[in-house]
Amino acid sequence: MSVEQRSGTAAGQAAGKGSGLKKIVAASMVGTVVEWYEFFLYATAATLVFGKYFFPATGNELDGIIQAFLTYAVGFVARPLGGIVFGQIGDKLGRKPTLQLTIVIVGVATFLMGCLPGFADIGYLAPALLVALRFIQGFALGGEWGGAVLLVAEHSPSKSRGFWSSWPQAAVPVGNLLATAVLFTMSSVLSSEAFLGWGWRVAFWLSAVIVFVGYYIRTHVTEAPIFLEAKARLEKEQAVSYGVGEVIRKYPKGILQAMGLRFAENIMYYLVVSFAIVYLKSVHKYDTSSLLLALLIAHVIHFLVIPQVGRLVDAWGRKPVYLVGAVAGAAWPFFAFPMFDTRNAAVIVLAVTIGLCLHAFMYAGQPAIMSELFPTRMRYSGVSLGSQVTSIFAGSLAPLLATQWLKDTGSWVPTAIYLVVACAITCVAVLSLKETRGVALEDLDKADAVRHGLASAAQAAR
Repeated sequence: MSVEQRSGTAAGQAAGKGSGLKKIVAASMVGTVVEWYEFFLYATAATLVFGKYFFPATGNELDGIIQAFLTYAVGFVARPLGGIVFGQIGDKLGRKPTLQLTIVIVGVATFLMGCLPGFADIGYLAPALLVALRFIQGFALGGEWGGAVLLVAEHSPSKSRGFWSSWPQAAVPVGNLLATAVLFTMSSVLSSEAFLGWGWRVAFWLSAVIVFVGYYIRTHVTEAPIFLEAKARLEKEQAVSYGVGEVIRKYPKGILQAMGLRFAENIMYYLVVSFAIVYLKSVHKYDTSSLLLALLIAHVIHFLVIPQVGRLVDAWGRKPVYLVGAVAGAAWPFFAFPMFDTRNAAVIVLAVTIGLCLHAFMYAGQPAIMSELFPTRMRYSGVSLGSQVTSIFAGSLAPLLATQWLKDTGSWVPTAIYLVVACAITCVAVLSLKETRGVALEDLDKADAVRHGLASAAQAAR
C-alpha cells in the first residue's frame, strides 16, 4: 500500500472523534487570534497613525507611511530568527510550552507599544523604541505560526488534515478583524485629533486582557501522540538529531518548496489588506472609517471561506487548489485597482473580498502541505523556517515597494506586475511538490528513519 493511500493511525483517528480534536483546534485558534490581532494591529496603525505620530513631517504623506512600513518590515526580519529559536524549542520540548511562551512575549511588546511617546515628545528615540518593540513582537510571532498549525495537523486524521489544519489559518483573519474593529470603533467615535493623539492606544492596551485568555486556554491542550513518540525516541536514541540544523542538512528541498509556496500568498495578502488602504487614502482621499468597514466585511468572509477551501484541499488534492489560488491571484490587481478607482463603497468591498477569497486558495492548505514536507523530529523547525524566512522578502517588502512605486509613478501597474512574478514563482514551487493528500505522518517518519539510517526497513515497517 502506498504512502498516499494509507490512513492515519488509531491515535490520530481517535483524536478526530468527539470533542478532542475540536478542543485542540479551539485552543490553537484562540491563541492565534490573540497574537495576530496584535501583529495586524501594528499593520493597520502603521498605515493610519504611525507615519504621522512617530516620524517628522516632510510635506508628503507617503513619506511617513513609507517610514512606518520600514519599521513594520523589522517584524518580518525578526520572524525567521524566532522561527529558528522556537522551532528548536518546539521540536525538543513540545508545541504547547513554546506556544505559551510566544503569546506572552507578543502581548507584552504590543502593550508597551501603546505606551510610547511620539516624535514630538522625544524625537528620534520614539521610532527607535518602536523598532525595538516591533522586533520583539516579530521574533515571538516567528515561533507562533508553526506551533499553532502543527498542534492541529499532528492531531488530525490523515483524510481530513487539510480541513482541520485550515482552522488556525482562519483564526488569522479573525485577529485582523478584531484589530480593525477596535480601530474602526475608535476612529468613528473620536475626532481625528483625539484618535491620532490617544485613541489608537486603546487597541494596543486591550492586548493585555486578551493575552490572559489565550494563555489560559493554551494551558489545557495536549501534545499529539506522534510528537510524544518522536520525543521519546529522541531521548532514548541520542544519535537521532532534530531541529534547525538537521532539517537544513536533510530536507533543503522541503524548505525551498515551503518558501516558494509562501511567496505569492504572503505578498498578495499584504497588498490586499495594507496597500489597498494606502492607495485609497492617498489617491482618492477615501475616508478612514469607510476603509476599515470595508476590511471588516472582507475579513468576515475570508474567515468563512478558509475552512471550505480546506475541505477542497482534502477532496481535490493539495496541488490543484493551490494552483487555482496562484493563477487567479495574479489576475486580481488588474481588475481590483480599476474597481478601487470607482470610489464606490460596494465595489471597493467586493474588490477586497475577492482578493482575500483568492488568497484563501493558497493559504488554507499551507499547514497540511508544509507538515507533510518534514518528519516529526524536525517538523516545527522546517515549517517555521520555510514560512518565516520568506516573509522577509515577501510580506515585509510588499506594501513598502508598492507605496514607493505609487509615489514614483502614480500608478498601480508596477505592483500588479510584481504580484504576477510572485505568483509565477509560487506556481513553480507547487508543480515541484509530490501530491500528499491522505498521507499518514507516521509513514513519513518511517520513510525518514529508513532514508537516513535511523532504523532498518524491517523496524520502520512495524
